[in-house]
Amino acid sequence: MVTLDKIQPGDGGIIDTIGGEGPLRRRLLDMGLTPNTRVMVRKIAPMGDPIELFLRGYVLTLRKEDAAKITLKEVNKQ
Repeated sequence: MVTLDKIQPGDGGIIDTIGGEGPLRRRLLDMGLTPNTRVMVRKIAPMGDPIELFLRGYVLTLRKEDAAKITLKEVNKQ
């Protein structure tokens, strides 16, 4: 398994687990980052943080530190 922060732009996969605890985990789930959701990395900022994701028909920007708490079970390389 690989974490979301390790995925390159244009690649994506299906979310397996959401790590973190308390308010952080709740915030990630509220933003639509739930298990079995397909997600794709669109861009990475020039300095490497944050990353731009596409999921559920919308674009979401997430800090790399938070993306490291999300594991993917299936990775699709473009």
